Amino acid sequence: MSSSKSMSNSANPLIDYAGLPPFDAIKPEQVRPAVEQLIADGRARIEQVLQQPSFSWDNLVAALDNEDERLGKAFGPIGHLNGVAQSDALREAYNGCLPLLSEYGTEVGQNEKLFAAYQSLRDGDQWATLTPAQQKDLDNTLRDFRLSGVDLSTEKKQQYMENAKRLSEITSQFSDNVLDATQSWSKHVTDESELDGLPDVAKAGAADKAAEQDLDGWLLTLDFPCYYAVLCHATRSELREEMYRAHTTRASELGPDEGKFDNSALIDEILKLRQAQATLLGFENYAEKSLATKMARSTDEVTTFLRDLGRQAKPQATQELNALREFAASQGATTLNPWDMSFWSERLREQRYSISEEELRPWFPAEKVINGMFAIVEKLFAIRIQAREGVSTWHKDVRFYDVSDARPDSNGEQLASFYLDMYARTGKRGGAWMDDCLGRVRHSDGTLQKPVAYLTCNFAPPAGGKPGLLTHDEVVTLFHEFGHGLHHMLTEQEVSGISGINGVAWDAVELPSQFLENWCWTEEGLALISGHYENNSPLPKEKLDKLLAARNFQSAMMMQRQLEFSLFDMRIHAEHQSGLSVAQILQQVREEVAVVMPPEFNRFQNSFGHIFAGGYAAGYYSYKWAEVLSADAFSRFEEEGVFNAETGKSFRDKILAKGGSREPMELFIDFRGREPSVEPLLRHCGIKANSELGAQA
Repeated sequence: MSSSKSMSNSANPLIDYAGLPPFDAIKPEQVRPAVEQLIADGRARIEQVLQQPSFSWDNLVAALDNEDERLGKAFGPIGHLNGVAQSDALREAYNGCLPLLSEYGTEVGQNEKLFAAYQSLRDGDQWATLTPAQQKDLDNTLRDFRLSGVDLSTEKKQQYMENAKRLSEITSQFSDNVLDATQSWSKHVTDESELDGLPDVAKAGAADKAAEQDLDGWLLTLDFPCYYAVLCHATRSELREEMYRAHTTRASELGPDEGKFDNSALIDEILKLRQAQATLLGFENYAEKSLATKMARSTDEVTTFLRDLGRQAKPQATQELNALREFAASQGATTLNPWDMSFWSERLREQRYSISEEELRPWFPAEKVINGMFAIVEKLFAIRIQAREGVSTWHKDVRFYDVSDARPDSNGEQLASFYLDMYARTGKRGGAWMDDCLGRVRHSDGTLQKPVAYLTCNFAPPAGGKPGLLTHDEVVTLFHEFGHGLHHMLTEQEVSGISGINGVAWDAVELPSQFLENWCWTEEGLALISGHYENNSPLPKEKLDKLLAARNFQSAMMMQRQLEFSLFDMRIHAEHQSGLSVAQILQQVREEVAVVMPPEFNRFQNSFGHIFAGGYAAGYYSYKWAEVLSADAFSRFEEEGVFNAETGKSFRDKILAKGGSREPMELFIDFRGREPSVEPLLRHCGIKANSELGAQA
């Protein structure tokens, strides 16, 4: 027996810890021994379970769920740390475990005896005694066995496993390359005139970055808050172009790092291996395999939905672009280059609505926004949120909160908890996301594990002696991620496979997140989340009116951009063939839906982590698909009152509480009283619906 497997549990803090992850005790060298031991324990447990003469929910499903949870509790915090506090040693430990975990997961999914045991539970007399939630979980599990290749020949199973291992390695490498490429570029500025137009918040952040490296002046980086501020506000077109080129060529052969982090070959290999996996399972392509677990029934249904939306929005998007060109020309800009788009868009917004994102920052201090957001969800869903001190975290800025029930018959029971990590920093992956730390599950000994979530954003940190100040756009992002968090935390399911967001079809998982964004656009909501950082004075009425009036500024152009991403994703996974040119497909998609054509050097696809390193492969359309659901769900609040307690209770009970226990369309109809309509989405975007096209999710 290896030393790692004989290690006592108490010697490794990742194994069987009680409560929350012990972040202050985790060391990279503990990761692989913990994973190896828990995989060995899992294999032994499966053998033990399969020796039983007959199978029940408790001795099969619950027993193996418990073993899976031990492994998840050990590796989950490592995956999280790899995203928010990466070091070379941690990255090496994390990546070194991915092939082990992939091999083990595929091995379990291809275990014919185990599959037969689950199938016997489905076919036997016990099926009728299971709860609907248990039945849904069991059906999902049997489906996933088939999608893991349990029916394949021995030779094909081995090929499937090798492909899966390689995919786990190279998708992680893709993500690492994007992070490294982002952090490898910086621009040291000592002449303040070069930063003309840059907001004070962005300049203060750049000054702090320079000071961290013992430099004078300012240090510009490709971290999104800095990059976006330059593109929107720097008056020097040369500076905007330099940063645009650096950002849009990240992780490509054209990158400023001379191709050191080029993802081009990885993209081709990822697509080839995904197609191979799909073919082994009998699908025509990977898109079909992806849709086997989603609401959408076919690639044709998805592409028709996306193209219908595109046809509805493109005329308005073209008008918006023409208006921008005319405005820029009136200001002396003879050419509208891609790196000029955001700059002139901001100037047009300012002229048309007399308001800018930067102008609003003082009224959205992070603390006010957070507390106001809590107040909104407390009103809507009858909960209470309180900070808890003394919890082990990975950075001093991270906060921890408990969520308790405030319904009259609840006795204030604690429901869940979450970590909140707001600000961008070195070693932290860009973007914003929610992930689960612990899921709600009833263990076989009767104890109930409460859900815990990670909520991660990348906003500009406090700088220049001022608190963290958010743009309204960043406020919307925070609400989006918190909506995901509520879906995870307010579940009432006690079976791990359908608890929270588990078991929810991927194209419905964005429903609660996009739904919650709507309160950032209501007067009642804005009154709670805004207040000047110096004196808490409310957002002046004229600024509020202008903000709301500007809601749909260039909304059709933004719609087309999202449709471009979605169609590109679906097509490269549905049309894969040897020699497929990803760049050519992207160009074809742009010619179909885009109104703005990027320059030839743009390598957007090389940093498209959602589909090449995340869970959105052949699923990026989910954002638009779920946006139809979320807009229509919110339209009930528009009809009944944005803080109507009964409507909020209905959403909590019929959507958030149900997790993956029923099909998403059933849950939506139960809440809304009918199937979804696309009209509220188009209305919220200020796009006039064409009833002849009738796009509908």
